[in-house]
Amino acid sequence: MKIAIVGKGGSGKTTTSAILARTIARSGRTTLALDCDSNPNLGISLGIGELETERLISVRDAVDAGEEQHPATADELVTNFGVDAPDGVRLAVVTAIQNPEPGCP
Repeated sequence: MKIAIVGKGGSGKTTTSAILARTIARSGRTTLALDCDSNPNLGISLGIGELETERLISVRDAVDAGEEQHPATADELVTNFGVDAPDGVRLAVVTAIQNPEPGCP
């Protein structure tokens, strides 16, 4: 199952995403949350804290700037640049996945 949350700024996308991700993970499903927002705060809403969220943003920015190599696959992206959040959610902060494999989020 893949769920995307979109809407205007300030409409509650991040809060809704965090609640859905944690609820789905608590039910026992493997849950990956991708924060693609230009102002990513999903990590804070998921409970990993401001420092870890800022670290994930800096990793994303380093990839965007060419200072870090972009992973070749979605699995590598999640493994290399993701972090475990409470309730079994895995979080990655991304802007785009280049050359996605079939089935990529």
